[in-house]
Amino acid sequence: MPDMYRIYVPSLQWHRGDQPSVAQLFHLIWTPFIFTGICNGVCMNKSHCSQPCPPDTQGNMGFLCRKNKWHKITDTCRTLNASNIFEGNSHSDLSLGGSIKLTDYSATPTTIAAMLMQKCPRDLSCVIRNIQQSPRIPGNIAVIVQLLHNISTALSTDVDEVKMKSYSSMANHILNSKSILNWTFIPERNSSCVLLHSVNSFARKLLINKHLIDISDVFIHTMGTNTSGDTGNNFTFSMRVNDTSSEITGRVLVSRDELQKVPFHSQIIAIAFPTLGAILEASLLENVTVNGLTLSVILPKELEKISLIFEKISKSEEKKTWCVGWHSMESRWDQQACKMIQENSQQAVCECRPSKSFTSFSILMSPHNMKSPILVYITYIGLGISVCSLILCLSIEALVWSQVTKTEISYLRHVCIANVAATLLMADVWFIGASLLSGPVTHHSGCVAATFFVHFFYLSVFFWMLAKALLILYGILVVFHTLPKSVLVASLFAVGYGCPLVIAVITVAATEPGKGYLRPDACWLNWDMTKALLAFVVPALTIVVVNLITVTLVIIKTQRVAIGSSMFQEVRAIVRISKNIAILTPLLGLTWGFGIAMVIDDSSLAFHIIFSVLNAFQGFFILVFGTILDPKIREALKCRVTSAKWISRISENVSSEFSCHPTKGPG
Repeated sequence: MPDMYRIYVPSLQWHRGDQPSVAQLFHLIWTPFIFTGICNGVCMNKSHCSQPCPPDTQGNMGFLCRKNKWHKITDTCRTLNASNIFEGNSHSDLSLGGSIKLTDYSATPTTIAAMLMQKCPRDLSCVIRNIQQSPRIPGNIAVIVQLLHNISTALSTDVDEVKMKSYSSMANHILNSKSILNWTFIPERNSSCVLLHSVNSFARKLLINKHLIDISDVFIHTMGTNTSGDTGNNFTFSMRVNDTSSEITGRVLVSRDELQKVPFHSQIIAIAFPTLGAILEASLLENVTVNGLTLSVILPKELEKISLIFEKISKSEEKKTWCVGWHSMESRWDQQACKMIQENSQQAVCECRPSKSFTSFSILMSPHNMKSPILVYITYIGLGISVCSLILCLSIEALVWSQVTKTEISYLRHVCIANVAATLLMADVWFIGASLLSGPVTHHSGCVAATFFVHFFYLSVFFWMLAKALLILYGILVVFHTLPKSVLVASLFAVGYGCPLVIAVITVAATEPGKGYLRPDACWLNWDMTKALLAFVVPALTIVVVNLITVTLVIIKTQRVAIGSSMFQEVRAIVRISKNIAILTPLLGLTWGFGIAMVIDDSSLAFHIIFSVLNAFQGFFILVFGTILDPKIREALKCRVTSAKWISRISENVSSEFSCHPTKGPG
């Protein structure tokens, strides 16, 4: 669902605010010196230059030559580090795990966040003073953004009003209108998106124990309440867009009819930003401008629509205005999220519908969830076909089981095929259930359970594929009847269900106590905080490699049989090799090999589409290649159909006999 709503007009407009601070002024004075002094004389079109930062700062500045002049494009200059971000210098002996101290200038925001949790876990206030006194230069902004992200990720307990005030104070410093231009020089262009996502994630953990929470700073204002259902909810914000203009208002309205759909004491939280919209456009280089407050709304999943009222900054009626919602995962404004209900020169009334964002199949191997309508359509059309195919596959197996499992080899083979189909069917069903539970607030027992079963059953699919691969290797390299059938069956079930159960249980036990099991926006394994996704990716890709080796050995074995044969026999051998590849590829999971591309580069939509197409239809592949194209199964089905016709014909004859020669009664 959209994280934030606003109105905008299609023209670029910067809000710089008042004069910069002394530290910022020194930084701005130093930069022209770099432009005209050090880099001058070597400026060639599209060439790059890198120079160190001013004294008492760390990092460097990057420049690009355009039209024979150097233009600054990146700036990592910073004054904040683990040595000076905490209040005073009397705590320099504080260490984390006995190895990292505050005097370590190279300590990352992750380390600083861990120190913060250790030093002042109750109110997070021990860094506020030094953060507020730090210059708003690009490197410091980047450090604070990452620090806020790490705090929102690491904090697993409920957030009270005191923690929220401290968090807002830190965010307020870098949301200042004086810092907007400096956001454009941060190398990580998505830093503004990260900040929005972090603030929302932290606010979702806010525990509201009273009727209304109101936490107001100059550049971020948070209000929250518990729903009662008796009356509608109304949040009204009045804030300055910059330090000199008059205040403008924004309102969030939830009607009484909508609140009646929500469980009692559900929380509604709204956050207003007067500058974040401009910061997003500045850092992402969008050719649009905000024309009112930006409002972030955290709602219960049962709500279907809300109303937003924006007072316009520009009162001109000549400029067209749109209501839009921000998708943080896609880093874009979406005009489909809201529609204009009423507009005049003073304000715009928007109706926004928090849409359900279903999870696409490619999330299974991707560190991050790419949300695209194409992926969603592929996933759920493919899964629908796969579920029906797997049910049909299992029905056919049950129908012909006695005819196709007369030998030990065929029995073990069909045990593997049936369990691959059964586990994939359960995995697909649980995946759909997990997607329905996914949303802005995912950390609940239902989502944990759904993720566990999705993890377990998809791992079971892989391990049954591994069991089938090992069975094929065993058949090629070893005489089959050297082990009793009961031992082989027990071994197959131990591999197919025992191994994935151990992995799934260890994963949830190790990560869930620290709230690192789930992703913040989907019911699936976490990546950013605990790398729990590796508990699926590593076993899956390892099994893919083993299966690839198995296919190679099968091809080599088949080729050896073809040596010395006539041309006709060679053609038959080639056909046999092709069938082996066609059957083993979907059944043994080689299509999951495209997941490697997802792990390496999860930003490519093409990789997501290929992966989703190949794997969402895997149930259909199993039905076709594992069941329908099997000559023994087709022959068994033909016998069952013939037998059924023969029985039907006998029944008709018997019925006809009784009709022609009715039995006479006595007398």
